[in-house]
Amino acid sequence: MDTSVLEISLKSIAEKKNRLFQLDYNHQDYDALEEELHELEDKLIEEFGSDLEEVFSLIHDEYCPDTDVLSPIAYMAKKYEVDQKGSYEVTLDEGVPVDADDYPGKEARLVLVPEPVRILLQINNSERVEVWKAK
Repeated sequence: MDTSVLEISLKSIAEKKNRLFQLDYNHQDYDALEEELHELEDKLIEEFGSDLEEVFSLIHDEYCPDTDVLSPIAYMAKKYEVDQKGSYEVTLDEGVPVDADDYPGKEARLVLVPEPVRILLQINNSERVEVWKAK
């Protein structure tokens, strides 16, 4: 898996998601941006879908074996923040809900984040653990 190309692809998707997040559904540009986003997502799945699904399967096996693995696109946040160094971050309420064995009774979420490409396990909207990072 070429992680530099993956990073570019994820950043493009994140940027489109951020633009869509700022628009109302009735905005004249919303439909076109949404279509562009879907095209980027389809391209990501075509190029990296099986590799990312394998990574998510390993993560699920280790952290949340009772939760089904979804399409890698599902693990992307609705909105991303970019810090001054250009690193992408997410709020603690982003991600796909999972049942994390190491955190019984706590709300846990998995989220895919670009630059650096990594997967975070977010717990109870107060803690996060990096469970995978692209090399």
